[in-house]
Amino acid sequence: MAQKPDSNYKVIAENRRARHDYAIEDDLECGIILTGSEVKSLREARANIAESYASVEDAELWLINSYIAPYAPARTWGHEERRKRKLLVNRRELARLWSATQREGMTLVPLVMYFNHRGLVKLKIGIAKGKKKADKRATEAKRDWDKQKRRLLKERG
Repeated sequence: MAQKPDSNYKVIAENRRARHDYAIEDDLECGIILTGSEVKSLREARANIAESYASVEDAELWLINSYIAPYAPARTWGHEERRKRKLLVNRRELARLWSATQREGMTLVPLVMYFNHRGLVKLKIGIAKGKKKADKRATEAKRDWDKQKRRLLKERG
């Protein structure tokens, strides 16, 4: 029996540059604490997480430097566009993220912000290590080779 398409799932913002600049080792879905005007603005998909990062501070996980556009009808009681937003993870996951960031060159990078099937805003963050220029070239060469290989197999097969 075919499943009906998930009508509530909707991508709000995606950090496409993250997979190019970082080697993502693991990812984790977490909740985010927002105000009402922020959620209204996200429903209009007016957000940017490309320049943001996550950090463990005082035994809490925070999303720093993410941009959520102001919601025009909520001008008086609106929100600050680039404020720190608290991320929701359980204690075990927080300990794992903290220990991962203590290693050399590891950071927490937001990958995608979306509404899940229940209509809640979720953020997928990745535990990542920054790529050097040579690593980026190697990844690009591998991607080109895979594309060429698929093309050759399609012609022959």
